[in-house]
Amino acid sequence: MNTARDPHASHPTSDLGRRVAARRTRLGLSLEEVAERAGSTPGYISYVEEQVPTPGIEFLVRLANALETTVQDLTGYTADLAPGGARAGYRARMEEIGEAECWELLDGHGVGRVAVEGRDGLMVVPVNYQVVDEAIVFMTAPDSSLARASASGAEVAFEEDRMDEAFSQGWSVLVVGPVRTVSDETSAERIKDAGHPEPWAGNGRDTLVTLSPRRVTGRRIRVPGTPGTPSGSAD
Repeated sequence: MNTARDPHASHPTSDLGRRVAARRTRLGLSLEEVAERAGSTPGYISYVEEQVPTPGIEFLVRLANALETTVQDLTGYTADLAPGGARAGYRARMEEIGEAECWELLDGHGVGRVAVEGRDGLMVVPVNYQVVDEAIVFMTAPDSSLARASASGAEVAFEEDRMDEAFSQGWSVLVVGPVRTVSDETSAERIKDAGHPEPWAGNGRDTLVTLSPRRVTGRRIRVPGTPGTPSGSAD
């Protein structure tokens, strides 16, 4: 029997490894860059991504900080839980976020929520989005509430947030403005070439909608002494 190892055979990979690899790819970081940030080695980061590791919490915190995310997100702990169950942090403070940083936090694409007037009143729906030329772009079904709102140029509110349950802190960004349907073929192609947001829900959601911001605001909750937060007074 031939027992030679197939070099193309896949390794058993943990959910943690897949999340680490996906987050590293999204940030455009190399193994070496993540290792330097986390105080580790490229070989161990590769092992975490490709095998089934059991790293300790201290390393997981460093790795989450290196990947600009949270331990809960990396481990999938929050995948099926409603956020916000943790207690408030000690001496937590609220900060306003400037518009430039709001755009940085939106990170070009992701999943957020849109508040729009529907047939039965105000409703909030999750959406995949893309940022193109400082406009928020969605793909939706032609008969959806968002498509109907865009046909009339109605104003909607879009929000994305990130929470760190371990340290009871996080941020949210709110974008408010009118939406419109992109019907011009040239404009539609340009937006799609920029990487249009393909909806996870699928099912013929091919109507392109853009939100032109009239107001972009953000808020952040910080807890002094937690990773990534300067120590000191909450004032």
